[in-house]
Amino acid sequence: MSSSLWTLLRVLRERSVQERSCRWSRARLAAHQAEAFEALRREALRASPFYRAFHRGLERAPIGELPILTKARMMERFDELVTDRRIRLADVEAYLRSGAADLYLDRYVVLATSGSTGRRGVFVFDEREWIRAVAAIARPIQWAAASRARRRPPRAALVAAGASWHYSARVGAALANRLAPALRLDAATPIPELVRRLNEWQPEAVATYPSVLRQLAAEQLAGRLVIPLAHVATSAEVLTREVRAIVRRAWTIEVQDTYGATKYAPIASECPHGRKHLFENGAIVEIVDDAGRPVADGQAGTRVLLTVFARRTQPLIRYELSDMLRPSAEVCPCGRPFRVISAIDGREEDILEFPDPSGRQVAVHPNGFHDILEKVAAEAWQIEHLQSALVVRLVGASSSAAAAVAADIRRLLLTLGADPPPIEVRIEARLERGASGKAPLIVSRRAVAPAAASAG
Repeated sequence: MSSSLWTLLRVLRERSVQERSCRWSRARLAAHQAEAFEALRREALRASPFYRAFHRGLERAPIGELPILTKARMMERFDELVTDRRIRLADVEAYLRSGAADLYLDRYVVLATSGSTGRRGVFVFDEREWIRAVAAIARPIQWAAASRARRRPPRAALVAAGASWHYSARVGAALANRLAPALRLDAATPIPELVRRLNEWQPEAVATYPSVLRQLAAEQLAGRLVIPLAHVATSAEVLTREVRAIVRRAWTIEVQDTYGATKYAPIASECPHGRKHLFENGAIVEIVDDAGRPVADGQAGTRVLLTVFARRTQPLIRYELSDMLRPSAEVCPCGRPFRVISAIDGREEDILEFPDPSGRQVAVHPNGFHDILEKVAAEAWQIEHLQSALVVRLVGASSSAAAAVAADIRRLLLTLGADPPPIEVRIEARLERGASGKAPLIVSRRAVAPAAASAG
């Protein structure tokens, strides 16, 4: 048996174990979380010098009283936080730069984030942790398959990051096997080349970023892309109503959206009823406000705090993500015990600030920009907030659309009381994508004051 097939069998077996939690009661899920958290805490206090200091005096405190772990602090104290004393950040960074295909220290899978919110993060998985992580990623695939009767795996394509250190690339490689053929393409590939490769491959299922999917759907409607999609999944970027709508027009199917992060994926995914459930059997997911307090159902949080049960090499207890989620009290007909989130409003970094005439800052929620730009006849869009200007990039739009967009954004800012900066709308052939292959809708490049160093 090949090593890739053996890995796939282990992943499928682990996925089956994880999926049993879908049949639990809410009470059983809560008991599991409490037990798993205490086991994680014991291991972190035993093997991580960082956590022994970080949680000193709080060894028995409830999780809501523990300090929040930021990415900056995790990276500053990386060598003390990990539980294998041989792991050193300088060595891990050198390993990543080398592009090595083997395991770090012959044992660890190493991934990195692209650093879109500042310094990038580095994450280390031992073999057992990695199998569990890949199995969790495969769970939304099974959720989607449950709503479709199939005798064979669909012919699939993954259009995501090409970098070896990125989560999607490593997961795609881990799941690759001859029984489930899949084409892997770099999201940074120009659209005409993506169209050519996809037309040749004729996938029945595609997983990609919303910004790529929107352009592929436009190509399908224009007749340049002709593929028989029965399933499409997105992740890593905000999925808007307009992208869902253009996919319906192109293929008469619904998008299955998954929300996750390199630290824990998936955090949430849509079931066949279209509700987005948190994957709470593998983590405690706290949706909180700026003060770290849980938000009520229906209210938008400004932070997500992750406590991941299976991460023992690099324990993550109340790890902060700057994502804005909106929890819901809705009980889904699918019967899963996991909480539902009604919206993902993006990251806190997507909220742009503009001065008013007196110099005070006015916050503009990303939904204001979405409402304007999703109605434009364009294949793709992006807003870049510079120090003294706002640049709007439109792909495939007309010059008349550009003038209307500038006027609408200026009107939005004035309505909110902001003093609009110069607004430049550019018609582009394509959007530039970062190292991870993503093209975020809103990018802020304004200079910010460095955060004060924290003790501990």
